[in-house]
Amino acid sequence: MSKVLLDGLAYGESARWHDGRLWLANWGTGEVLAVSPDDGKSEVIATVPPETIPYSIDWTPDGTLLLIAGTTLYHQHNGELVPSADLSGLADMFNEIVVDSRGNVFVNGGWFDFNQPGVVVVVTPDGRARQVADGIRFGNGMAITADDSTLIVAESYACDLAAFDIGADGSLSNRRVWADLQGGHPDGICLDADGAAWYADVPAQRCVRVQEAAKCLRPSTSTEAPSPACSAALRAPRCSCCPPSGAGSSTC
Repeated sequence: MSKVLLDGLAYGESARWHDGRLWLANWGTGEVLAVSPDDGKSEVIATVPPETIPYSIDWTPDGTLLLIAGTTLYHQHNGELVPSADLSGLADMFNEIVVDSRGNVFVNGGWFDFNQPGVVVVVTPDGRARQVADGIRFGNGMAITADDSTLIVAESYACDLAAFDIGADGSLSNRRVWADLQGGHPDGICLDADGAAWYADVPAQRCVRVQEAAKCLRPSTSTEAPSPACSAALRAPRCSCCPPSGAGSSTC
């Protein structure tokens, strides 16, 4: 069963469950929101200039908020966003972010020419940034398995979830297709307690649960079309998606 937790968003993105609340980037307003699942009350946690698109969020192992916007990685300190790493020269823009328990920050990036394959960059705890994968066909959501062994990347143009082995230094190897989505176009993704992946499929207007090298386990359809960069977040047993509810607004 689904319900609307929050509406009136400009463009909800990068949905994450953290500390008992649903967090998201409200593109078009520059806000990072945290929303109570009980009453839908929202709190503005951080802001960037309203014209900033895209931007996405995650946290370091010690709970520090991270935000990727343009070619800059930020961390929150005393309520302010402070630059952590400059990624210019590695891609024109960066879209998604995920962090392993060692503090390696993975971000996927691309070019103003969307047909040009993208990259994955790692920022290690010492603040150094380097490219660790290329040939990503429009990278979107990313997730890391519970044992920190595998990075999964949604490739919207390839219609698959790609996987890489993660080294202790953040290096990636052994690229493979984790799941062939049979024409599905993955956007935001997350992993559940069983290790299955959920992805938001924008053209098909649904969220889908898949296992490694397996077909769809459970589709969840929506009466509203997900946005062109819809996000999915999971907190067992809840899956959250941010589709638009009409002209000029979206819901979570």
